[in-house]
Amino acid sequence: MSIEQNLQNIKSTLPKHVTLVAVSKTKPLSDLMEAYNAGQRVFGENKIQEMTEKHEDMPKDVEWHMIGHVQRNKVKYMASFVHLIHGVDNIKLLDEINKQAMKHNRVIDCLIQIKIATEDTKFGMSVSDAKSLLSSKPYAECSNVNIVGVMGMATFTDDKDKVKEEFITLKNAFNTFKENHPTFKIISMGMSGDYQLAIDCGSTMIRVGSSIFGLRN
Repeated sequence: MSIEQNLQNIKSTLPKHVTLVAVSKTKPLSDLMEAYNAGQRVFGENKIQEMTEKHEDMPKDVEWHMIGHVQRNKVKYMASFVHLIHGVDNIKLLDEINKQAMKHNRVIDCLIQIKIATEDTKFGMSVSDAKSLLSSKPYAECSNVNIVGVMGMATFTDDKDKVKEEFITLKNAFNTFKENHPTFKIISMGMSGDYQLAIDCGSTMIRVGSSIFGLRN
């Protein structure tokens, strides 16, 4: 199967309101261009340096999503072009994004990463901490960031019921936040193995890598 065919197969199953982020980390430019030529414009990377290099070489109508854990000292490298930062999990990071966005006269859209998985390896905030952040003075003073939704990663398991429960936790958190924050519109959850289930649970954005590009080396 070619990258183009994979993309067509996935897109044909997606509801209109769901955005497909093609997770292109570690993939060569030729693979990204094949996806681009097949009509894909939204790409997700998990390392800022790699994303910055690809941004320089790719057409300028690409939307770059930072989907990995963000180190504060690297925010400056992507502040001029990043479209959406998925993994914001503390106020210090938000503050840094705000500062760098200001330098480029931009407002950068971000998602709050909520920890829905039981695994310790996953980053993210608790729902109550996220609630506190959203109503805090430091966040109110961040005029150059706009939190537009939530992101979460389910536990890596074959137990579908567990994954479903975690996705529903994220959807409920989104609903709670949206009451006071009308800018909330994105629920980023679901990857190659579970995006269908994620969509059933309310996802509006899925992050798919191996089902498009094949397995990473």
